[in-house]
Amino acid sequence: MATVAMAHGHGRIVAQTAAWRGATPEIHFVKAIDNSRLVKVADTERNREMMQFTCACVLLFVMALGYMWQHYSAIEYGYQIQAQRSERDRLVEVNRTLRLEEASLRDPERIDGLARQMGMVAPQPGQMIQLDAPNPETGAAVLAQVSQAVVVPTTQ
Repeated sequence: MATVAMAHGHGRIVAQTAAWRGATPEIHFVKAIDNSRLVKVADTERNREMMQFTCACVLLFVMALGYMWQHYSAIEYGYQIQAQRSERDRLVEVNRTLRLEEASLRDPERIDGLARQMGMVAPQPGQMIQLDAPNPETGAAVLAQVSQAVVVPTTQ
């Protein structure tokens, strides 16, 4: 496909092979157009339509953004709730373990055995005063009382 171009005055002659465009040559004229004196007239209808379209696009974008924010917040809250449930279950288990340990440490037989190993003896009558019991002399509850301390020597 050979193309032959010849410049002739203001125009250009282009001859092409018969296989591609036919047997007749095409002639193109070049004309310079000066639009510097034209004044653009504002198309208020087009401007209004573009403003409506822009507002509709912005509104659609804001609604989509709001939906996505709400959706992802719901997912995030779900993860937080699950994490809090796991933490609560772990703390309940720790609390149960601590209560069992406290019960075993408060066992009177265990305390008595440890006290006897340290050389302690049972209190004599009159040495022990219950603080929440009323005082037999005044009838009022005894909250605190200063008394002489008894020192028990330890055997080593």
